[in-house]
Amino acid sequence: MVDTLRDDLDHPLFPAGDPPRLDADPLLARLRREPGMHRVRLPYGQATWLAVRHRDVKALLTDQRFSRADAVGPDEPRILPFIQQANVLLVTDAPEHDRLRQLLAGAFTVRGVERLRPFTERTVEELLDAMRQQEAPVDLLAAYALPLPALVIAELLGVPAAERQAFRRLADAFSVPAVFTRTVEELMAQREELQTYLSQLIERKRASPGDDLLSSLIDGGSLTADELLAVAFMLLVAGHEATADQIANLTYLLLTHPDQRRELLDRPEQLPAAVEEMLRFVPSGVATGLPRLATEDVRLGGVLVRRGEFVMPLMAGANRDEEVFAEPDRLDFARPRPAHFAFGHGVHRCLGAALARMELQVAIGALLRRFPDLRLAADVDDIIWCAGGLVRAPVNLPVAW
Repeated sequence: MVDTLRDDLDHPLFPAGDPPRLDADPLLARLRREPGMHRVRLPYGQATWLAVRHRDVKALLTDQRFSRADAVGPDEPRILPFIQQANVLLVTDAPEHDRLRQLLAGAFTVRGVERLRPFTERTVEELLDAMRQQEAPVDLLAAYALPLPALVIAELLGVPAAERQAFRRLADAFSVPAVFTRTVEELMAQREELQTYLSQLIERKRASPGDDLLSSLIDGGSLTADELLAVAFMLLVAGHEATADQIANLTYLLLTHPDQRRELLDRPEQLPAAVEEMLRFVPSGVATGLPRLATEDVRLGGVLVRRGEFVMPLMAGANRDEEVFAEPDRLDFARPRPAHFAFGHGVHRCLGAALARMELQVAIGALLRRFPDLRLAADVDDIIWCAGGLVRAPVNLPVAW
C-alpha cells in the first residue's frame, strides 16, 4: 500500500494540457499503470487525489464516506475560478439529495422520457428541414446540436411556444461557442437574464399551471421558490450544454470513422449500442469530475485517503481502462457492454441519462437517414475545440452534403 504524503507543496499541476480533438489523454493511461492514486493540484482549490481506474472511480462514487456536499466551497479542487452551485443535485448529499431526486425522478424514467419522444422527433425533422434549405457548408452546432436540447428542455419545463426562440437565445449562454467567444461579463448578464425569466415563468405556472414538469413540482408543494428556480436552472444547464456537445461529438466521430458510419447506415438497428460506445469513447471534461471529501480515513486505490482530503473521479480515465475495455482506444460498436461512466455512477448518476440517450438516438439516427452523404467541410486540424465545459467539444462543426 502507498500512503498519502502530508506535504501538499510540490504536487504537479493538472491538467497539464488538452489532448487534440477527442484523443485520450496519454497521462491518464500512464497513471492507470502506476501503483496507487496520485496527488495533483488543479488551478483552484486544494490538492486532490485522482481516481482514474474504473474500479477506483466506481468505489469512490458508491462510498458514503466520501461527501459531495462537504467538498463544495473555496477549497474545492476545480479548473474554473467560480464555485459550482447551479446544479442542486450535485452539491447535496442524503437526505436532501434523495428528497430532491425523488421529486424529479418521475419525469426522467424511461416511461417519462418516452412522452417527449414524439416532440423530439418532430423537432429533429423541422431542424433538419431548415438545415437542408441552407447553403452548405452549415455549422451543425448552430443549426442542429444547440437548438434541439434547448427546445426539448423548453417543452419539459412548459415554456410557451411563442417564447421558445427567446428561451433558446438565453440558453445558449451555457453553450461551448458562447463560453469560447463571449466575455465573462456578457455571459453573466445573459445568465442573470435567464434566471429572471425562469423566476417569472415559475410565478406564471403557479397562477396558471399546465401539463409540464414545473407545474407538477409547484403542485407538489414540497419545493420553495428558491429551490424551484435552482431546479429549473439545473435542468437547463445539465440538459442543454452536455447534450448539445455530445450531438456534435458523436457526429464528428462518425464523420471521421467512415467504417463505423457505414456500419450504422447499413444496420440502423445498431444505433443504441453505437451511441453507448461513442459515449464511452468521448473524453469527458475535467469539470465533470466533481471531487468528494473524505469524512473519515478511507483506503482507496492503494492509498490512505485522510479525513478532510479530496478525491476527484476522472470519468475519461475510467472509460478507457484496459482492465475493463479491451483495446479501449478503438471505437467498436460490437463491444460487450461493461458499464461506462459517461453519466456518472451511484447516487449522483445523471438524472437525465434516459432523456439524453433518447435525444442522442433520435438526433443521430435522423441525421444519418436524412443526410447519408454528410461530410466535414473543414480539415480536422482547422476545427477549434473547447475543453473547459462539461465535455470536450468543437466550437463549431462545418458540414456539407
